[in-house]
Amino acid sequence: MSRKILYVQAIGEAFAEEMARDERVFVMGIDVTRAVFGLTAGLVDRFGKERVRNTPICESGIVGTALGAALTGMRPCAEIMFSDFTYVAMDQIATQMGSWRYMTGGQYKAPMVVYTLDGGGMGLGYNHSGCTESVFQGSPGLTVVAASDAYTAKGLLKAAIRSDDPVLFFGHKALLGQPGEVPDEDYVLPLTKARIVREGSDVTVVAHHLMLHHALGVAAALEKEGVSVEVIDPVCISPLDRETILASVRKTGRLVTVEEGRRTGGVGAEISAVVGEEAFFDLDAPIKRVGAPPIPVPGSAFLEQSCYLPGPEDIRKAITSIL
Repeated sequence: MSRKILYVQAIGEAFAEEMARDERVFVMGIDVTRAVFGLTAGLVDRFGKERVRNTPICESGIVGTALGAALTGMRPCAEIMFSDFTYVAMDQIATQMGSWRYMTGGQYKAPMVVYTLDGGGMGLGYNHSGCTESVFQGSPGLTVVAASDAYTAKGLLKAAIRSDDPVLFFGHKALLGQPGEVPDEDYVLPLTKARIVREGSDVTVVAHHLMLHHALGVAAALEKEGVSVEVIDPVCISPLDRETILASVRKTGRLVTVEEGRRTGGVGAEISAVVGEEAFFDLDAPIKRVGAPPIPVPGSAFLEQSCYLPGPEDIRKAITSIL
């Protein structure tokens, strides 16, 4: 059996269920007791301030403290309210979190989650609207996941909390109020396995977060025109599920990558490199990448929508250009 809940509720349920399951799990971050975006709503009433801890506005301190707790046996979940501010904790996330198992020959592990929210479209300006998941693709020892609906949000977050290795979990602000089906029973999802969300035969589209929903809408429209689009949610940004993507491209012969973040150095760039190296002779057309331009997110909501954020028409244009 399943039920329909909001994306934000799915994240909250994941925290509550894992905190009830394991007393080592706790949440920390800026105003987590207030639950500004609703992710931690009700947790302090149920579990108390020892396990739902407000912190100063200091992202490097939040992640560094969480890492110390993880190394000494706890399972912290550290909130970075906006993904733009993962840059403030760059050393702790990119250098420290994933390195301890390597540096100590497996004697230490860092079972921790840093969770944050991507996404523009709300007119919040350049430092509250970014998508930073691609920045951490090359961080060894770090699993980077992106949840694109309520089902994956809950299943991935629960799996991340149970993981013995550090996970960087990206949600999306524009999806918080989106409803979705989740199982009634306890479940976790594989952290490193992509999902084929829609099967097709003419072109492969790989997209995550809000862009996944745009891609599915375009695929449905193109089906009426006789174009069969396969849509893949990569789920794990790093390490990438190469096998699922490569198998799809070898079937369709075409690839379009879609992301809200910048095309330069983006998720699509890595996917394109993998396909270019391992499936070049299976391609019937050039790879197309859809993403934001290499500029800061505009502070103007009008400019953000008209000049920066990719949309369905960009996806449609990329697909039809290679058919």
